[in-house]
Amino acid sequence: MSALSPRGFEVSEFEARTARLQKIMHEKQVDAVMFTTEPNVRYFSGFFTQFWHSPTRPWFLIVPLEGMPIAVIPEIGATGMVATWVEDIRTWPAPRPEDDGISLLAAALNELPKKYGRIGATMGIESYLRMPINNFLKLRDEVSSEFVDVALEVHNLRMVKSPAEIAKTREICRITNKAFDLIPTYAKVGMTEREICKQFRIDMLTAGADECPYIIAGSGPDGYDSIIMGPTDRVLNDGDVLIIDTGAVRDGYFSDFDRNWAFGSASEETLAAYRATYEATTAGFAAAKPGNTTTDIYNAMWSVLEAAGALGNDVGRIGHGLGMELTERPSHTATDNTLLLPGMVLTLEPGMNYAPGKQMVHEENIVITEDGAEWLTERAAPEMIIIK
Repeated sequence: MSALSPRGFEVSEFEARTARLQKIMHEKQVDAVMFTTEPNVRYFSGFFTQFWHSPTRPWFLIVPLEGMPIAVIPEIGATGMVATWVEDIRTWPAPRPEDDGISLLAAALNELPKKYGRIGATMGIESYLRMPINNFLKLRDEVSSEFVDVALEVHNLRMVKSPAEIAKTREICRITNKAFDLIPTYAKVGMTEREICKQFRIDMLTAGADECPYIIAGSGPDGYDSIIMGPTDRVLNDGDVLIIDTGAVRDGYFSDFDRNWAFGSASEETLAAYRATYEATTAGFAAAKPGNTTTDIYNAMWSVLEAAGALGNDVGRIGHGLGMELTERPSHTATDNTLLLPGMVLTLEPGMNYAPGKQMVHEENIVITEDGAEWLTERAAPEMIIIK
């Protein structure tokens, strides 16, 4: 196994992230931003634990207008938070339903200087508050400042990745590619989707992935009709097409791409659909450069699919942001129009309905550079691989 990259980040990474947010806070006129979800808490603190899978306890991180973050967390997490760059750590004996950290959090927010009288929280687009709504209402009553939405500003900040973040995505893409390359060596007619995906998961873990929380599969005679279900116990037969789409994780950063194979044979219609989605990624990659937008990427890819006879696209978008979460903003759609900036990590995911009840979807991962884009994945073969 190849040597894996070091884990974690230097303190300077968190200092830079906090400084970028505080600049936005001055522009947005907020005195602090309160974070409640795992990716945002981890992004600004470095606190990385699987304990978020437990829904019992809420966790809070405050980034003030000036200075370092303040952690307001259950006692059980104190030792882990001490290991981060955060110094101000306040705890309560959670779970405590009658007051699950709310008075402690309110006190921390109320003691901050009030320049603007506004507290930011991620309450808007593609975000949520990971706390009971009754607790948030209580908090709003106890805090002497107005709560305002900063979801889009936080999304925009996190969209541009640092070199250290990009290196982590490149590493998990390499690991995922390595496991994908092994599939034709063992997959065969008579195996089930679930059996193939089980071995695929083992190979990713063996190659260095920490976890593989997202592995979906779809198959069918000369095509598939769904890309979000499975794997199932369906047995692969001669003439079937199989897609596997995965999001694997190493050190908190995701890969997200797919591969397609045919078993025994494939119709020219299916092979042509595969070529179209492959060429669409080529067109999307060419459009992925600073100064263009996500809609430019969409138009470049969809024009290829449309020329190839696409009947439509049930996915709703043909690519998205990628990083600490499997899917992040922005989305490649006809109306998104997000400006592309160096450091943005994106998926190219052109998909088309090429016949009634049959889809073809292809996905790769890229990063925007100063003068264009770079592939983070090793591209799929230009012609569909047929497993004999």
